[in-house]
Amino acid sequence: EWVFPPSSLTERVILYLHGGSFNAGSINTHRAIAANLALAARARSLVIDYRLAPEHPFPAALEDAAAAYAWLLEQPHPPSQIALVGDSAGGGLVLSLLLHLRDEGLPLPAAGVCLSPWTDLSGAGESWRANLRSDIVLNPQNLLQCAAVYLAGADPCQPLASPLYADLHGLPPLLIQVASDEILLSDSTELARRAQAAGVEVTLRIYPGMQHVWQFAASLIPESRQAIDEIGAFIQRHLPPSPTPSGENPHGNFPQ
Repeated sequence: EWVFPPSSLTERVILYLHGGSFNAGSINTHRAIAANLALAARARSLVIDYRLAPEHPFPAALEDAAAAYAWLLEQPHPPSQIALVGDSAGGGLVLSLLLHLRDEGLPLPAAGVCLSPWTDLSGAGESWRANLRSDIVLNPQNLLQCAAVYLAGADPCQPLASPLYADLHGLPPLLIQVASDEILLSDSTELARRAQAAGVEVTLRIYPGMQHVWQFAASLIPESRQAIDEIGAFIQRHLPPSPTPSGENPHGNFPQ
């Protein structure tokens, strides 16, 4: 589903990968946040319903994300005008898709944005224990159960499932936003550390006192609006508009 404000007249595209622990979430649940991001970035958001576990375990979600990206390139949308954005499990999926594209020698998008990404399905991060009491959204035991259903016997430390354990060199600029009080804090901080060590341009923003994917509350709390605006500015900076030839439709073709 395309989600975009009428003011988005550029060819800039956000491919949005929703969260939901790989077994929940949909276009419907994430339409509003995709619209807020499109408005802030002066872009169009393409939100997909990738297949979910348990019926469709790993790597079905990654395969569907890769198919959506390939479809965008065929329209054609130049990779220099595409940003990958995702929250929670979708944030980890953004990184997995970037790794897949790099390893396959395919054109990489201009940027990646991860909102409270789940990057380690083994649950080994320090904050999984340290933030157990402060996180009122996520439960470690529930998350690990979801990981087991999604993995269906696959190694939780496999790089395309848990990008924290991947060789991260060659990825495009990344913006990582994470809440200080969530159990997935170390999934972000350690990912940022390893990506920087691999030579990736990384911006890590830790929002004090926030909860998992607080960006959903953009109409309610200023920290959420601040985060959305920061993402919009990041995407605009890394996806500068290119001139559209006279008579060409800047929106390309729509899916049937």
